[in-house]
Amino acid sequence: MFDTMTMTKAVGAVCGALLIFLLGSWAAESIYHTGPSGHGHDGHAEQAYVIEVEGDDGPAAEVEEGPSLEELMASADADKGAKVFSKCKACHKLEDGNNGLGPHLYGVVDRAVGAVDGFGYSGALVAVAQTWSPENLNEFLTNPKGFAPGTKMSFSGLRKDTDRANLIAYLQTIGG
Repeated sequence: MFDTMTMTKAVGAVCGALLIFLLGSWAAESIYHTGPSGHGHDGHAEQAYVIEVEGDDGPAAEVEEGPSLEELMASADADKGAKVFSKCKACHKLEDGNNGLGPHLYGVVDRAVGAVDGFGYSGALVAVAQTWSPENLNEFLTNPKGFAPGTKMSFSGLRKDTDRANLIAYLQTIGG
């Protein structure tokens, strides 16, 4: 049987371990804190990781000048865009009203920015664009953080202008 001293030591050890755990948790939150409360303004947790994409050779900011978006869109292939969308489908769904980690992309081309009901946007997007025109989509897909600083989207962007044009052409066929 336990005597009083042994019971006191056991309770003290459990309380000490709990205190160390709580202090460690507090220290980790202080070091890795992502925002005012760790959550977006709507209570949803902010994205805390970056999705690595196969074939990504570095920042999308190194895009070279080439043909205009109009020229690219004229020769864009929606079937190839469906293949490019495979990089997006981890976070985005195509069905109307079916949000994933990101908002659904049903009818996204020429849709108002931040218009998906039930999705908690960061607010950074609404500040830089009114609608998801092909031009705005192209700029955003080139470098999301550069186009809308503060966006929750951690995707580094699509380097190839033909990939962006093909993806936009494919998205135009979805619900729009």
